Amino acid sequence: MTSLEIVEQSGNRIVVRLKKIPLQYANALRRICLSGVPTFAVDDVVIIENSSVLADEGVAHRLAMIPLRTDLSRFVEPSACDCHSELGCSRCRVLLMLDSGSSDTTRTVTSSDLSSEDEVVKPVSPNIPIAVLAPGQKLKFEAYARLGRGSEHAKWNSASVAALIDGNNPEEHILTLETVGSLTAAEVIRAAVDELEKRLGDFQHTIATIG
Repeated sequence: MTSLEIVEQSGNRIVVRLKKIPLQYANALRRICLSGVPTFAVDDVVIIENSSVLADEGVAHRLAMIPLRTDLSRFVEPSACDCHSELGCSRCRVLLMLDSGSSDTTRTVTSSDLSSEDEVVKPVSPNIPIAVLAPGQKLKFEAYARLGRGSEHAKWNSASVAALIDGNNPEEHILTLETVGSLTAAEVIRAAVDELEKRLGDFQHTIATIG
């Protein structure tokens, strides 16, 4: 009987045993876990003031690579949203803001300085550096986060590690998964299983249509 058994789970890491699952399906699940499950990442940045030594593009890049906690139950990907707007709406984007103000000392602006309009979608860690500001320098911007997939850009990768090895029995495989915290490893596994089922269903429908 086909089954998925949790062997080990701690923090953002999970190890599962896949039984009676052909290798091609097990590997498809691994690939979806890595880059096929939607997560939040900053996609647009409006720089209001930046007197730091870091260029606007550098600030935007650093923001894009900050992992954001993701809630898939309340948000949809922009392509699936009814708003059909480039700016997005409350169902497909989250606004994060930062206003460093001015200081007489050198300081590091970090992810803890970001203010999110959503109570869940926030940086997974408060200690990620964004920019170092010298005395008198300021940084102020609005950042718009959206759901996306790692197959489009690495900033949306749903897992940092997804490794598959053979188990002890035929058609048994061990999948090890680690995330950066946007989603828990268990959340990624569940979403990846649903996504694989959907893709297989779409494929079967396409084949039936051609036939």
